[in-house]
Amino acid sequence: MIFWLVCLVLTFMVAALVIRPLLRPVQAVPENPDVALYKAQLAEIDRDVAREVLAAEEAEQARTEVARRLLAASKATAPTAQNGPAMRSSILITLLVLGISFGTYYALGAPGYGDLPLQARLDASDAMRKNRPSQAALEAAAPTPPPTDVPEEYSAAVAQLRTIAPTRPDDIEAWSRLAFHEVELRNYAGAARAQKRVIEIKGDDAGTADRQRLLDLLVVAAGGFVSPEAEALINQMLNTDENNTAARYYLGMLYNQTDRPDIAYRMWRGMAESGDPQSFHVASARAQIEDAAYRAGIDYTLPDIRGPSAADIANAENMTAEERQQMIGMMVAGLADRLATEGGTAADWARLIRAYGVLGDQEAAGAVWAEARGVFGASTEAMDVLTAAADAAGVRQ
Repeated sequence: MIFWLVCLVLTFMVAALVIRPLLRPVQAVPENPDVALYKAQLAEIDRDVAREVLAAEEAEQARTEVARRLLAASKATAPTAQNGPAMRSSILITLLVLGISFGTYYALGAPGYGDLPLQARLDASDAMRKNRPSQAALEAAAPTPPPTDVPEEYSAAVAQLRTIAPTRPDDIEAWSRLAFHEVELRNYAGAARAQKRVIEIKGDDAGTADRQRLLDLLVVAAGGFVSPEAEALINQMLNTDENNTAARYYLGMLYNQTDRPDIAYRMWRGMAESGDPQSFHVASARAQIEDAAYRAGIDYTLPDIRGPSAADIANAENMTAEERQQMIGMMVAGLADRLATEGGTAADWARLIRAYGVLGDQEAAGAVWAEARGVFGASTEAMDVLTAAADAAGVRQ
């Protein structure tokens, strides 16, 4: 209500400023001094006639000429009439503009929507994350996956495995198989439970791949949402490896789902620009990062990935291991030469660091990392991308 009152007051103030000049009365125009002069000449002619100084015929001619000049002078000094129709038109146009303005806001704006100061939005986002449903609730609300077309014998065998596995709590083979086959049947919640049991059996021997598989299953079972249980697993993975691609992607997804696209953008940018585009998590980050940046008010365009062409890949399939390694080395050398001569973005430098890391050339990766720090050290965003690449190549220290 206060918003509308303020808009109304401001609207009337602006309208008053527009209409005010039209309501001013027309100022009287002072008389032209020539009019008084010609009137005095007419009076002088009458006096000359009365004194018989001027003949009647000459006087009539003089009066005619002076009267003509007096009429012309009077027309030139006649006051302009009040422009009533123009004033009414101006008022009508002003009202029309006001009507269009309020109508447009009513149609495209958000009438009745409460104020959203920054701190209130941040608090609402925090509350959304703290109060989001549990994994079980999200699984119950998730849409049912489409049925799989598998033989009845296969379904019966998996059902039998579901019965056998709980009777063998420490049989990692049974639980691993159950996790695999539940995915095949699109029972992602059951697969997540089986994979969780696999990690419990392995204990300290459970690796990053085991946890990443569980994280994928938890999210897909929850219908694409990151539950508190999934977030706990994310934090556990990041404590071990702060640049884990899957964990950073899903943490960014969590913030993106709870109205913090700015954090999602920061979490995703490094992997989107320098990560492996064939990775599911990197490809997903690339697909969403521009929208997240837009909603965060950031002007960002995802750089294109420069890599081998389809012909290069086809040729590489017929190469020996040594020839393939040589081709990769030539591509890396070409990238290094281009950066040395033309320069490039932080993503290009990060790609070169990762490439040297893949080739096992730690010395070259370290040299590029050191040079990139000198070029992009003043940019926090660029350093995030480069740091992720240096960590992946093992040369950050």
